[in-house]
Amino acid sequence: MARPSRIGLLIVVLLASTCAASAQELEPRAYSSSPLGTNFFLLALGRSSGSVIFDPSIPITDVSAHVGSATAGYGRSYGIGGKQGLFTIAFPYAVAHVEGMVQEQAHAVTRSGLADLRLRASLNLIGGKAMSPAEFAAAPRKTVFGISVTVQAPTGAYDATKLVNLGTNRWAFKPELGVSVPVGHWYLEAYAGAWFFTNNVNFYPGTSVKQQDPLTSAQFHVAYTFKNRSWLALDGTWYGGGQVTLDDGPPSARFSNSRYGGTFSLPVAKLHSLKFAASKGASARTGSNFTTYLLAWQVLWFERGNP
Repeated sequence: MARPSRIGLLIVVLLASTCAASAQELEPRAYSSSPLGTNFFLLALGRSSGSVIFDPSIPITDVSAHVGSATAGYGRSYGIGGKQGLFTIAFPYAVAHVEGMVQEQAHAVTRSGLADLRLRASLNLIGGKAMSPAEFAAAPRKTVFGISVTVQAPTGAYDATKLVNLGTNRWAFKPELGVSVPVGHWYLEAYAGAWFFTNNVNFYPGTSVKQQDPLTSAQFHVAYTFKNRSWLALDGTWYGGGQVTLDDGPPSARFSNSRYGGTFSLPVAKLHSLKFAASKGASARTGSNFTTYLLAWQVLWFERGNP
């Protein structure tokens, strides 16, 4: 029978798989160009549900989770040294329900509240020249090579006396490289990055230290743009590593999981659009194997008039 500290570590891994699934994201067109002075506001609703996988020797079975989220976000394009970049900030609210068998006893927990906010800044180094709306409208499409840094701040609801929380009580940073290649009406995209985590020194019951190794990730997208400015993308991602250690205990199993999905963006007015996305786990050695659905509404506006 597993020791309580080992059970605690496994619940940590479960939580990382359900409420803070950063590496599972599928984001087509993340490095697409936009004119200077572009602002956008976004509201998104998401739903994820599925199983959480543990090693067969571990006495945790039949684990499932359901996570609903509502996110408000803002973004703005900018220029640095003649290159175009984009800054975004997202404020998520989540409701999570997790249940399963721990040492043949049924356990269930529900949490609701703010999750950790996220900031992202990107800069297109090649093919991403900073342009006015008029220049952008007349410019040919080019291959874009960019870099980005995402920061996840510990702003979510957190209680050190509870094992399961929506907030992570730590900082996380993700540097990433991305390339987007236009081919006719198509875009071929690939991103590679890694999450780095600070320690949670106030983990359950408030005196433990949770550490996590870097979690590497890769994304691949094939997108087609239609004449009415709508676009459709097929998406895939892989993420691995990220072993978790609690105090001086043994590390958890490493992640080595993959997902696939699709995204459709539909303009509903000149400056408004709707985005629909769905994804599903393709393989999972440990951690979550979720099916996720997303619906988002986005509105654009420009500082110097419409393009």
